[in-house]
Amino acid sequence: MDLFDSLPIEQTGLTAEQEIHALRAELAEQNYKYYVLSAPTMSDREFDEKMHRLQELEAKHPELSDPNSPTQKVGSDISKIDSFPRIKHRYPMLSLANTYSREEVEDWVRKLPPGVEIVAELKYDGLSISLWYEHGQLVHAVTRGDGTEGDDVLPNIRTIAAIPQTLTDAPERLELRGEVLLPWERFEALNKQREEQEEPLFANPRNAASGTLKLQDSREVARRGLTCYLYYMLGEQLPGTTHYERLEQARRWGFPISDAVRVCQNVDEVMEFIAYWDTERKNLPVATDGIVLKVNSLAEQEELGYTAKSPRWAIAYKFAAERQLTLLKQITYQVGRTGVITPVANLEPVQLSGTIVQRATLHNEDFIRQLGIQEGDRVYVEKGGEIIPKIVGKAEDNTSGQPCQPRTPGFITHCPECGTELVRVEGEAAWRCPNEVSCPPQLKGKLEHFVSRKAMNIEGLGSETIALLYDKGLLHSIADIYSLRADDLAAQERLGDKSAQNILASVEASKQVPWPRVLFALGIRMVGETTAKKIAKRFRSIDALQWASKEELTGIEDVGEQIADNIVAYFADMRNLEIITRLQAAGLQLAATEGPATAELPQVLEGKTIVISGTFTEHSRDEYKQMIEDYGGKNSGSVSKKTDFILAGDNMGPSKLEKAHSMGVRLVSEQEFLQMIHG
Repeated sequence: MDLFDSLPIEQTGLTAEQEIHALRAELAEQNYKYYVLSAPTMSDREFDEKMHRLQELEAKHPELSDPNSPTQKVGSDISKIDSFPRIKHRYPMLSLANTYSREEVEDWVRKLPPGVEIVAELKYDGLSISLWYEHGQLVHAVTRGDGTEGDDVLPNIRTIAAIPQTLTDAPERLELRGEVLLPWERFEALNKQREEQEEPLFANPRNAASGTLKLQDSREVARRGLTCYLYYMLGEQLPGTTHYERLEQARRWGFPISDAVRVCQNVDEVMEFIAYWDTERKNLPVATDGIVLKVNSLAEQEELGYTAKSPRWAIAYKFAAERQLTLLKQITYQVGRTGVITPVANLEPVQLSGTIVQRATLHNEDFIRQLGIQEGDRVYVEKGGEIIPKIVGKAEDNTSGQPCQPRTPGFITHCPECGTELVRVEGEAAWRCPNEVSCPPQLKGKLEHFVSRKAMNIEGLGSETIALLYDKGLLHSIADIYSLRADDLAAQERLGDKSAQNILASVEASKQVPWPRVLFALGIRMVGETTAKKIAKRFRSIDALQWASKEELTGIEDVGEQIADNIVAYFADMRNLEIITRLQAAGLQLAATEGPATAELPQVLEGKTIVISGTFTEHSRDEYKQMIEDYGGKNSGSVSKKTDFILAGDNMGPSKLEKAHSMGVRLVSEQEFLQMIHG
């Protein structure tokens, strides 16, 4: 059962009390999925409509008020595990009241005091962040959390080049708030990579940015390429008397401030700004979902004040997602590298946000059943985040009047490629084809994964070449790659002698790829790049891993029961063992080349949280981070009450030093640390 029971809202037939309780449960569930899991299952508009309905009901029935109602609280993005230190906000970090109605925007403007200036800005669709500077140094980066406290994700924020690490001529204490974003280009590349590895796709850049910012590996965060826009300044004795003046000052200090900001004198100028950006935003490199309007005068902001959830001096106008009605002509099914069956909706072509949409993913059987759709239905299609087509519902009248393929009564039962009966593993949403040996898409997918850049990095064997060699009978398993001959390759269409030699040279070079990447390349279900590294650290060779028990495997960080079962099943299959034997004979690195296994090292730092600061002479910072993990400790990027000690080098950061002294955290020198772990 999920954390919350799913409660579909049927207003007809429910009492006011029943509907209020049902709405509260459903909105709480969606807040959890949106803020914590970064995997919402409800559109923003549907969520907002349900929230407004709940507000109306609670206003009519004050006797049913509840301080824990979603109408009274900001949705929380605080991690459920102690991944990051938690920091209490100096100023509450509230959400904004929002509307999809331009008439309501006009009403809000006209209710303001006469002559009030309004600053109109783009509403960027990312993860809210609060940057704290002390004495010119960036010391905290706190997520919205529940509005009262949030997670300090400073190490990951430091990877964003646009954010200044130090300031000059700035107040002693300063706070900047804004949105962390993943640009469209980076988002598409990330989802393409996840699709290749058959990992769940991010629904939109906001979810991708949220998931990225909560990663424990700052190096992976840096690779994904987050960016940021800041939109509000807080603190004591700050320059300027208006919001706009402070934005301009922040820009002079080097903060990333959007150019799409306008001071409006009246409602007509506000409407002009909204109308312009409703179209032009589609040309921006990052996602936006509306316009934010703020009273410009800081004194007038203070006078207008706040509600429990939002400031009265600001409002958000949200753009409605473009939606079209079209015919679901046919549902087809794709087979992935691991045998996962993905249903695809083939649609009557329809124009949506400037492009022609003909196909949309249906994810899995549960998604189809939830929407209640089948071939021949008329369905509503939206572009999720203005880029990914998705079906969001069907028309009540399903009579299309147009010819279509025969209806499919339910999800297919056999593989569309090889005819094998499908299986569904308990606890998983997807159906799979279990025929890993002779199902063509699975075999080709495994080959493509094996030669990919992050795996064996074999150049010249792209998807088309792999398909060609598969069809010619030259490739049927990853081990066949190491039996390829130059004359066989050169004889193929579009290859020739030079291409053949280049491919074989890259194949030979792949024999030096280290053990963790080889393990990842094998394509064991759910064993991604990061998980493979952790497994390879614990089991230093494939021979050791082959005999690992489920209990030993689940003792590794991030290896749950499903992954452990997949590994055990992989090595129980004689066909996989034959492939491994051939790879060993070919000379691949199926064992670590040096260093003791983690399990052999004394876990003298077990249970300790350690911060590294300064420069060192014996080892690099990255090497010390690895040592901390190898000896059982946990790295942290910031000093908190949970910090056991700071590994302090030369030129230690002044903010960390000051905080260590104020909190009584012990400083350990480089030599003391080495003595501690080596004895």
